[in-house]
Amino acid sequence: VQLQAFGGGLVQAGGSLRLSCAASGSIFKINAMGWYRQAPGKQRDLVATITSGGSTNYADSVKGRFTISRDNTKNTVYLQMNSLKPEDTAVYYCNAEGTMFVHATTRLADFGSWGQGTLVTVSS
Repeated sequence: VQLQAFGGGLVQAGGSLRLSCAASGSIFKINAMGWYRQAPGKQRDLVATITSGGSTNYADSVKGRFTISRDNTKNTVYLQMNSLKPEDTAVYYCNAEGTMFVHATTRLADFGSWGQGTLVTVSS
């Protein structure tokens, strides 16, 4: 299963960006989808996750500013980022976990995939 993320860029503090990430491949079901970020010299941290039923979880640092959503018909997850701060600057990675068809069979296997990352830069 492949994930492709879009929407990063340069924005001034206080501005907004919307990230999207589409999953493709032999997908049977996607359970959790999420966004993580990695600032220069730091570890990759959770930003937000969403289950197939729509339950969400956010890092304390983004609560009230970021909103995660998903379109299950399109296997796509979104991250609406408002009131951006310079400390939000990072490479943002999407993640998906679920079940996929094993190539050329009807057997199922669990998967966990990462997108390629998209850079978000917030200037002060």
